[in-house]
Order: sequence, then structure tokens, then C-alpha cells
Amino acid sequence: GGRMEDLEEKEEEEEREEELKALEISDDLQDVEEKVSVEQVCVPSNTLDFDWSSIDTSQLPSSYQTNSLKEQKLLHVADHFLQQYTHLCPERKPLFLHPVNECGMEKFVSTTVRPTLLPYTELYHWEGCASFVSDFLTMEPLQCPITLPSSLYSPTTILKYQRGNCFDFSVLLCSMLIGAGYDAYCVHGYAAQEMCTLDETLELCPLLKEPQEVPKEGMKSNKYQVKPPLGLQIELELQQRAKKKAETEAAQKNKEGEKEKVLEVEKPKCDPLHGLRVHAWVLVLSGKREVPENFFINPLTGKSHSTRDEHFLGIESIWNHRNYWVNMQECRNGCKDLLFNLSDAVCWEMMFSRSTRPFQLHPAAQELSERDKDDMVLVLFQQEMEEAMSLDMPPSWVAPIQISPRDFETGCFQGRKVILYKKAKLEKWAPYLNGNGLVQCLTVYKDLDYTEVVEVRKWFKNREDMLYMREVNKETQMTTDYFSPGHLFNLKAHTYPSLEPETDHRMEFYNEARVDGLQKRVATAQEMAEYFVGRDDFLHSRHIEFGRRGMAGTTADINSPPIVQIKECFHRNPEKPADEDVAERIFLIPEERIHLTYHLKDKYITASKKDLFKAADRARRRNAVIMTPEMCITYQAGSSEKEEKLLQLYKLLKELTKEEKKLKLQAQQSKAELLSILKVREHEESAVKLSALICETEEDKKSSQECQAMKNTKEEKLLGQEEQHLDYLEPFLIRIGHREKLTKGEALCVRDDCLADFKHHLVTKANIIQARFEKAVEELQKEEQWFQENRNQLSPEEEDAFLTQRSETTFQIHILSLRLNRERQRAPQKYLALEEKLHKDPRLAEHL
Repeated sequence: GGRMEDLEEKEEEEEREEELKALEISDDLQDVEEKVSVEQVCVPSNTLDFDWSSIDTSQLPSSYQTNSLKEQKLLHVADHFLQQYTHLCPERKPLFLHPVNECGMEKFVSTTVRPTLLPYTELYHWEGCASFVSDFLTMEPLQCPITLPSSLYSPTTILKYQRGNCFDFSVLLCSMLIGAGYDAYCVHGYAAQEMCTLDETLELCPLLKEPQEVPKEGMKSNKYQVKPPLGLQIELELQQRAKKKAETEAAQKNKEGEKEKVLEVEKPKCDPLHGLRVHAWVLVLSGKREVPENFFINPLTGKSHSTRDEHFLGIESIWNHRNYWVNMQECRNGCKDLLFNLSDAVCWEMMFSRSTRPFQLHPAAQELSERDKDDMVLVLFQQEMEEAMSLDMPPSWVAPIQISPRDFETGCFQGRKVILYKKAKLEKWAPYLNGNGLVQCLTVYKDLDYTEVVEVRKWFKNREDMLYMREVNKETQMTTDYFSPGHLFNLKAHTYPSLEPETDHRMEFYNEARVDGLQKRVATAQEMAEYFVGRDDFLHSRHIEFGRRGMAGTTADINSPPIVQIKECFHRNPEKPADEDVAERIFLIPEERIHLTYHLKDKYITASKKDLFKAADRARRRNAVIMTPEMCITYQAGSSEKEEKLLQLYKLLKELTKEEKKLKLQAQQSKAELLSILKVREHEESAVKLSALICETEEDKKSSQECQAMKNTKEEKLLGQEEQHLDYLEPFLIRIGHREKLTKGEALCVRDDCLADFKHHLVTKANIIQARFEKAVEELQKEEQWFQENRNQLSPEEEDAFLTQRSETTFQIHILSLRLNRERQRAPQKYLALEEKLHKDPRLAEHL
């Protein structure tokens, strides 16, 4: 009996200790929450200075300031859903269901999503949408990183003020993606500290990531390769090989040790809030828009991630414009093991369903309900939720999302954005903000403190000199400029230490646009090499060597260096025999010698060669034609069938002498072109010119309006001549009998009939486009429904054909939407223009 009492006392003590530990843990969490709520996250000053309470909401639509009956019923259903959820899952965090908007009204999160297809081709794909949202908005951290925000503003307000938290980013991006045809959802969950705080200092810059090398087939070992016999391996060789192997292994171990030290230094610090930081992002499911597999998008960076990415630590719920789903799966391993089949009621509990299935509870919730004493509460909850199943989602309360061409062209918040990566800094600017056209600059550093610069890469736009990128290597002090097609000299790339003529230069050209087929030119103070492509004479390279100025035996200009040697190389000409087809010729100018090397004949390892010497100075002065056998040294590969006569050698020498003069002139022209390019480049850099602005400023609008007014006055003078060819009043004047003078009633009748007919024409045109648009959308919905019903029965070829057809239909819908919006925007302008013309028409003006 005593032992039993002792055991009971021990069990009671253990239970008390566990309760005390639990209380200590909860106290610690409360302390953390209090500290976090007091201590603000370190963010840029421009985000903290903004006061959301000061924004003007009086001009917002009524849907922002009130709730319809359908919205009120939806909020009532959401409250009951939340009560049942907290009753069945008391250990779970609260759901993000109906925060207040900018007007203080509670709005269900699904109605805050406004699917929108914007009229910009770049925003038709998810990459463009994500990039625009991450660049255009500036991130505001959550007030407390471990609690949900109390409000969720409309995407229109977020776009207007260009700022918001991760939930605002996600709703805007999700609205754009759904409008573009993607199966996208907003996600409320938990993520790592660097993702929540937009800290990318430990991430490698995407512009620095090298593409993965594909292993070549030629690198594979050949099983038929002859192996050396073991008997020929000397013991000394084996010892040397073993020694080299030991040295390489030791060096590799040292490198690995250094890498481990670097990784330890660069390893992120331990986060006390790991797993508790609230974050919002976007989920894109496969199927629509030919998405092959599910993936996440972090809206703060615009980058895609795998659903197994370790930075995502758990999901509470997801939603789109039609429904809301609660995750009922465990997130012990983050999101790695989560299944995203939203029709699976065990994994995902949806709030609204059009099916008549009974409300299914999670197994854990069922256990709780069995233990619960008051089963009637659950029954009532269940009945209310079953009634709510048939409730349709009300339309979004958000006004149409619009992005002006100026905002879209600007792209970045206040025109500039800075991102810090691991040993790199990326800066972005809006086009035309910098006078030199600079839009992006990547600075690569040697250390993590961003002090020692290694390389600088700059990207440009809208420059008249066609420069689009510049790389500056700070270690070698070499600069490389890259040009788009269209430069004055067809430049493609230019590498140089400075634009001075005496320095080294490497120039690449768009050879397709050049007559001579020049692809590359490499020049130093003493040499110049040129490389050609696609020439009829099969020339592929030319190498020119220059001597010192004033060198003996040269007659060059004092200011230009003399030419010492010219070497040309040719591809094989199949129409000539190999021993008559020159592969290489060298003009040794001071030595007055020409060296020829011919192409190899089949089954020969040596090529035929010739050395030709020019005539002596005395013979040239007397104009005597002298050709002796000593002036030509020939090596003929193989047995020669016939020896060349002196006359043939003389003709060859004479022809090569003419070629030498041409090549000297060509070398001087190449040198002059090089100097001209350097002068032009120096002038282009000193006075950078940009192409015309795409978006007009206010001054440009005024000047363009003045020009348009002057143009209209000129057109009015020629109106009489144009009306002889096309008279828009003719059909209506016929009705009243072509009277010379109209009464006031007749004039008003003619004007009203003309305007009514034109209005009917505009409405009919818009209706035709609208009907085509609705028909295309209906066909797409039918095709999508058919595909979902027969997906498992289709072959891969049939599925690919269907996806291709669906992509074409979606693109057609996109084009029709653009046409319809453009027609609706232009229709009032066209109507007013015709009305103004009628008022100015001499036949109606006196009465109107």
C-alpha cells in the first residue's frame, strides 16, 4: 500500500513539473510577442515615415465603404466557420478571414482578389507579373512578425501608394495571375527570417548564376580504348603517381576545409522566432497555362520556388476569388510533404462547396468531438455550415485594377531600387531617369562587407549609340561594351582599357551587316589581327605587324607606324587542287619576300611551300623584267608531275606584288577605321543621346496638343477638297432633298441623325467584339471542363494537342480583350470629334 502511495506521489510531482514547464514556455512566448511588438524590424526610413491613417478615402467607391447583403451573409458564415474551427482545433493559430480594408470595413479575403488582365504583353506571363509587383511596390514589414495584420487594403490603393506588406503583395500578384489565366492562390503560412524580412544578403545574385553544364558524350570512357600493359609500368612511375595523388588529395582537403570555414562565417544566425514568422506568398498549381508542376512565388522578390523549398515552413490556409481552403495536413517538415489536391477533403477543408456532401471533419477534430460533452453545439455548427455550402461567392468589391503606361514604364518605386545579394549589389532605375540611359547596375564585391569592388556590370536602354551593356573588370582594368544591331560601324562588342588609340582594343562586329564580312578585330600598338566569316575568297584571318616609326628600310608616313608583315589565312577551296590552293601567305615587307603555304593533300602530312623574292633595286630602276630560278624556292609535297616555268613564276610574283600593295592600303584603311571608331565612341560617351520618350510628360502633352491644334487648322483648310471625295452628311441630306439652305429644324435633324447613326455604328462594332470575346471565353470554359472530365483517359499526344489549342484560345481571348478595351476608350473620343466637325460644317454651322 505504501509503495502505491509513493508511486502516485511521484506521478503527481511529474505532472506538476510538466505543467510548470508548459507555463514557462507559454510565458516565454508571451515575452517574445511583447518584445517583437515593441521592437520594430530594421527597415528603410521611407517606409516607416508613411502614415496610412492619413490617406484620403472619401473619393473611393461605395463598395469600399459599405457591405452588400450578400457580403454580410458571407461574413456571418465566415464567423461561424471560424468558431467551429477554433472549437475543433484549439491548438491552431487564428485564420486570416475578414480583415478591415482602408475604409475600416470588414471584407472577406476572397472578395479582395480582383482577377485582371492588364493590356501589356509583359504581364501576360507569370515572370513579368511577379517582376513588376516586386519592383513597383516597396515592402513594409508586418507590425508584429508572428501575428497576422489587422487590415488588408485593396490592390488599387496598394498600387496608388506603391507600398504594402507581404499580404498586399500576394493579393495584387494573385489578381494579375488569375486574370492572365493561371490557377493561382494566396497563401497564409510561415517562412524563414530572410524571406519574411526580404534579406537576400546570403543569396547568390541571379545574374551571377552560371548555367548548368551538360555532360558531353565525348567525355565518356571508351570501352574499346587500348589499355597500357601492366608490365611496362615502372615502379618509379607508380611511386610518382602515388605521390601526386596524395598531394592532390591534401590540396582538395585544404580547399574543403577553407570552404567549410567560409560557410560557417556566412551561415545565417539562429532565429529565435524560427517557425513562427507569418508570411504570405502565391501558389500556382499545374494544369492551366501549360504549367508542368506546382510552384510558389515569393511576391517580395518575384522569384519562383519549389513547393519543397526549405524556406517555407508551413501553411495555414489558401484562397482565391472563388473559395477558401484550410490546410489540415501536418507541417513538421515544412511544406515538403504537403499535397495540393484541393478536392481532397482530408487534406484541405474548403469553406464553400457546390456539392451536397456532408461536412467532413478532420480525424483529430472527430476525436475531439467524441470527447466533447456538448455534441449539440457541433450539430448546430454542422447544419449552419451545410447551409453555407450553397452560398455563391459575391463579386469582388475592388475597383478595376489599372496601371498607367507611365507607371508600367517606370517599373520601380520612386524610379530606383537597390537589392543586396551575397557579395553583390543590384541597382535598378526607371528608363530615362538617368541621362546616360542606365537602367541596371550590378556591383560584385570580394567580401561580404561590400568594400572591395571586383566587377561592375551596367545595362542601358534607349541609347542612340545602341549600347546596352558594359562590363568593367576592376582587377584587370578592362572595359567591355556590348551593342545592339544598328551601330554606325556595326559594332557588337568592344573591349579596351581606355579609348586612347595606343592601347589594346578588341572589337567584334555584326559581320552579316558588313560587306567585307569582318567579325572581329584585335589591335595593339604593334599588331592588328582581323577575322572574317563567309567571304567568297575563303579568307578567314589577317594578321598585320607594325614596326617602330622611322624604322630603316621603310617608306611609311612619319606619323603612322610602318607595316612589317602581313599574314593571311584561307579556308580550303574545293574547286582547286590542294597543292594549288593557298592556305597561308606571308608578306615579309622589309625582306621583300613572300612565303606561300598550300593546303594538305589527302594522305600527306606535309604541305607544299613556296618562297618568292622580289627583284633587286637596280633591275627595278631599269624597268627590266628579270626572273631567275634563285628568286623562287619551292617545296613540292610528293612527286611533281611537271615543273613550273619561269614565266608562270613571274606572273605569280607580279600578281602577289599587286596584292601586297592592296593589302598595305587595306591595312591603312583598317587602322583608320579603328581610329574613327574610337573618335566616334569618345564623342558618343561625352554627349549621350537617348531615343524619344515613350511616355509623354505634362510639357510634352501641352506641346503635342498645340501641334495637333495647328495640324487641325491646316486640315480644315483642305476640308472642302476632302469632302468632295467623302461626304459624311450625304446620306442624311438626300432624305430632305439636297436644299441649298437648311432651316434650323432640318439642320438639327441632320445632325442628330448623323450622330445617332455613328453611335449605332460604334456600339455595333463594340458588341461584335464583345460577342466574340464571350464566345471565346465560353468555348475555353467548355474545353477546360471537358479536359478535367477526360484527363485520365487522354494519351500524352492528345493532352499536348489540347494544351496547345487552349494556349491559342487564351491568347485569342487576350487579344479580343485588348481590342474591346481600346474600342471602348476610343469610342467617346470619336463621337466628340464627329460632333465638333458637324458644328464646324458650313452647311450646319449657322444653325448650330
